Amino acid sequence: MLYYLFRFLEQFGIPGSHVWGYISFRALLALILSLVISAWFGEKFIKFLKNKQITETQRDAKIDPFGVNKIGVPSMGGIIIIVSILLPVILLGRMRNIYLILMIVTTVWLGFLGGLDDYIKIFRHNKEGLPGKFKIVGQISIGLIVGLILWLSPDAKINENLAIQKQNGTEVAVKHRPESVKSLKTTIPFLKGHNLDYADLMSFCGEYKTAAGWILFVLMTILVVTAVSNGANLNDGMDGMCAGNSAIIGVALGIFAYVSSHIEYAAYLNIMYIPGSQELVVFLCAFIGALVGFLWYNSYPAQVFMGDTGSLTIGGIIGVCAVIIHKELMLPILCGIFFVESLSVILQVYYAKWGTRHGVKQRLIKRAPLHDTFRTTDDQLDPNIKYLFKKPHKAVHESKITIRFWIVTIILAALAIITLKIR
Repeated sequence: MLYYLFRFLEQFGIPGSHVWGYISFRALLALILSLVISAWFGEKFIKFLKNKQITETQRDAKIDPFGVNKIGVPSMGGIIIIVSILLPVILLGRMRNIYLILMIVTTVWLGFLGGLDDYIKIFRHNKEGLPGKFKIVGQISIGLIVGLILWLSPDAKINENLAIQKQNGTEVAVKHRPESVKSLKTTIPFLKGHNLDYADLMSFCGEYKTAAGWILFVLMTILVVTAVSNGANLNDGMDGMCAGNSAIIGVALGIFAYVSSHIEYAAYLNIMYIPGSQELVVFLCAFIGALVGFLWYNSYPAQVFMGDTGSLTIGGIIGVCAVIIHKELMLPILCGIFFVESLSVILQVYYAKWGTRHGVKQRLIKRAPLHDTFRTTDDQLDPNIKYLFKKPHKAVHESKITIRFWIVTIILAALAIITLKIR
């Protein structure tokens, strides 16, 4: 709203009104504003949650040795994150931008889905929360909506990057096509040109390969949104863990969004130019500020938990943003922590089932998801179960585990960025 107000005032020569046209100004202002809102509103909201007894009611001491002290800590703190993102974005963003609209819809949709899950857990005293099938349907639905809109919207276009070569084959420059077009191409690391066309993967469909490519793209969008939101949800098991990792990932995505919206930087990195994606920088700066402000209360020892309200929303935001800027195939690197956490659960379940079919009680690691394994001692394990990997034998304090996971995410984020120059 403020963006349109000051751009209107600029026509009358109002001093300082021109700065609202700069993406850097609005992005940094969104970062500061979201951080302030998160810190200020967070304190008020935590008091409200305590007064209404919207708090953690049970903890499994066998899994979380430090968790018994967390009973009574307010939950549903993800509302703090959502409010701190949406207010600066609505004030400072260009609300007619299709990408910004998709990010807002994703935030509200998954925030409602996660909030419903937390509501059932807290007010209905059902620790299972929203049945898994309904949660999956909600995630698939928003993935389907995003995929279809990116397919059908005339505003979702790119300028393809082209390498200009000399006769001897030496690459000398990268140019972009002058026209913006609908495209099924996405960025893939390590390959020359950095582009993978979904239509090429469906070439066996002959003359229908483009339509089949769009169907594949929509299915990929659904997969990405569902996988990343579930990964973030699994990663939310320790104080500050998910918020810290997601803020780091948000910084990397912000860099990707900015260089994708700047034709010179896009040419330097040999990636596609995406007109309008600069508004995602405003959103991601608000996202980062909201998470950093939330960490003021969520870092160890936590004064509030984000709950599924926050974790599902965070994961969805990351997934949708990556799809919009055509960087979804880089998420296994960038969101490596989320990927490993999800993989640890899947492997643990299948390894246990495989053992059951052969009459053996077994587990792959001590606990799943992976971060739980590091805070579990050998004394806490069931002596009747065989564990393939039992290290570490002593419990590591959760604050140390959290910071080490942050460090790994920083390394992965840096690696994801530099892959654009490795080809």
